[in-house]
Amino acid sequence: MIREVWPSARDLAEADLEQLYSYPADPRWLAVNFVSSTDGAIAVEGRSGGLSTPADRIVYRLGNDLADVVLVGAGTAVAEGFEGMRPDAATAERRRRFGLAPIAPVAVVTTGRSLPPDAPVITKAAVPTLVFTSAAAPSALREAWAAHGARVFVVGESAVSAERVVSTLVAEELGRIDCEGGPRLFGSLIEAGLVDEFRLTVAPFLVAGTSSRASLGAAVDPAELELASVLTDGASVLLRYLARR
Repeated sequence: MIREVWPSARDLAEADLEQLYSYPADPRWLAVNFVSSTDGAIAVEGRSGGLSTPADRIVYRLGNDLADVVLVGAGTAVAEGFEGMRPDAATAERRRRFGLAPIAPVAVVTTGRSLPPDAPVITKAAVPTLVFTSAAAPSALREAWAAHGARVFVVGESAVSAERVVSTLVAEELGRIDCEGGPRLFGSLIEAGLVDEFRLTVAPFLVAGTSSRASLGAAVDPAELELASVLTDGASVLLRYLARR
């Protein structure tokens, strides 16, 4: 059982969780999802799966199920073995009730060779994957992504423009964006002021080691957040923050 402890104290049914984790009716809403150990690690042996808990998997799935598109960095997509979204009956019904397309595509951000043309996120996706890259990526590589079924967008000269990634998704009517990392993509979205919501699961583990933090990139003036909700299943803590505008 997942319980809300702030701003109210109540046990949450599935419908309550759906409402908490649904996306506003804004033409663009970008939510970032991360799981972290209590000492700040975001991965075990390079993958986040070792930190995920039953409660985290529930809200992670809600992020996927209620989004128009899942946005991810190429390094994370490859390391985590992303194969695109494959809705089961419960997800299909949830997406139908919320007026969403049957399957959310994956949008991958890459500078170039971090995304092989035969990566499962391209070749095994049920709907075409959107690949966002820069003009600096070799044209042969861009052609290979397209040949393997991806839709390729060049959104920058020497580097990928986070602003153009998001504006292109909105133009494609994919404005409810579920970002699942990695840290450099998250950092670029923070730098561009594009993050509307941060969803963080604090898992009950101590990891130590040298794992990365949730965001990396250029230093920015601290972006203030407003706490929206605190949930727990008695072990994990599920936090939702909204960006102050």
